[in-house]
Amino acid sequence: MAKAELMDYDKALELFEPVLGFEVHIELNTKTKMFSDAPNPANSENQGAEPNTQITPVDLGLPGSLPVVNEQAVKFAISLGLALGCEIAPSSRFARKNYFYPDLAKNYQISQSDEPIAHDGNVEVELPNGRVFQVSIERAHMEEDAGKLTHVGGSTGRIQGAEYSLVDYNRAGVPLVEIVTDIIYGAEADAPDLAKAYVSTIRDIAVSLGISEAKMERGNLRCDANISLTPRGSGKLGTRTETKNVNSLRSVERAIRYEIQRQAAILAKGGTITQETRHWHEDTGVTSAGRPKSDADDYRYFPEPDLVPVRPSIELVEELRAALPEAPAVRRRRLKEAWSFTDLEFQDVLNSGLLVEVEETVAAGAAPAQARKWWTGEIARLANVAGVDASSLVSPLHVSLLIAMIEGGELTDRLARQVLEGVVAGEGSPAEVTKARGLVVVSDDGPLIAAIDEALAAQPDVLEKIRDGKVQAAGAVIGAVMKAMRGTADAARVRELVLERAQQ
Repeated sequence: MAKAELMDYDKALELFEPVLGFEVHIELNTKTKMFSDAPNPANSENQGAEPNTQITPVDLGLPGSLPVVNEQAVKFAISLGLALGCEIAPSSRFARKNYFYPDLAKNYQISQSDEPIAHDGNVEVELPNGRVFQVSIERAHMEEDAGKLTHVGGSTGRIQGAEYSLVDYNRAGVPLVEIVTDIIYGAEADAPDLAKAYVSTIRDIAVSLGISEAKMERGNLRCDANISLTPRGSGKLGTRTETKNVNSLRSVERAIRYEIQRQAAILAKGGTITQETRHWHEDTGVTSAGRPKSDADDYRYFPEPDLVPVRPSIELVEELRAALPEAPAVRRRRLKEAWSFTDLEFQDVLNSGLLVEVEETVAAGAAPAQARKWWTGEIARLANVAGVDASSLVSPLHVSLLIAMIEGGELTDRLARQVLEGVVAGEGSPAEVTKARGLVVVSDDGPLIAAIDEALAAQPDVLEKIRDGKVQAAGAVIGAVMKAMRGTADAARVRELVLERAQQ
């Protein structure tokens, strides 16, 4: 897909002020769905089922079936609202959101409209440059997820050009909490970084609460990013677009930057922005038009007649409040101190968006410095090459096992990078990849001595230099031995043996 005309980013910021808003959807990991007792595929224990096997008559909207609210989902929603600094409504009501949903069989979504369970919150977000931004939360409300459509026969995987579509209702009815921000002013040039940092903060909160796996690559957490441009000095809000279901931190950042540049180019030429949903294309780095954006009135909300209002007791709310984990800012300060990281080292982790992964790797037994090194180094490099989030490539457990093999002398850093590539490629655990590829470090001096003697014999001039005290010349022999051993030797041990054999 060809890119639209774009304005230089800095030039766009000279002419316009970006105005943001985010709607983040979090799938809750309850054992069952929001309104039925069907297994919840957002829970890792229920994943991998065949299409249309995790359903009940309620999920299919069959006549006579009635929804029942999932109590645990309500508790999770209250905990999330409290963690966002929200007020919890003494009474909230479900509503029917009427809209054509081909992947919701009853053709409406049970959501919350004007009576959400949580409202008026605030989240502190730290940007890569150290700036701390306060994002106001308008509301957090409960609803159900839609199913999944697979469009077959087209070149893009979208409905345009497809020959037919397949629907899987397994995801229909999965419990969701949608977090809606107030209008965000003042981000300026930091707008893309704020988008990424905000979603990362919400993800960290959800994971720390234990209410969701919050894996964006699986759709557990999705972001709709709203952006409009206001001409400098006009005081008037521009027309917004809503980029739907952006499913990685990297994509959220790129989508906001792209929309600023695209809209600025249109407005600068006297054009107008269409209020619409847009789709983000990770492969080409562009957004494309979706459908005209509906206003709330178009959804024809009315109270869900089959469900009574949710009225949590004061005692329950206070019990959940007392069980809240640390606030993100407090947690960051604690981890920085516990890991003995410098400001730059910790900021490196924050900027990478990999705080959760580093924390879980340390919890699995790895040293903090090594966890930071591998996540922000080699794993981040592989992710950048693949154009995906680093968190989607490998699990913290496997990274900790890889680090343990290095610390135990089974792998060198060079070999570990090859093992990591195998793990990322799906070849198994670090130990399995090491065995299958024959990458274990040679610990027997016998093969090393044989290779060293051969290399010394092949380079008599280097041997004489070493004997004359020019130990730096040993590098040529060490390199030859490492090549002969296909990188499976410990370079430090090779150097020690080279100097020892050269004096014999």
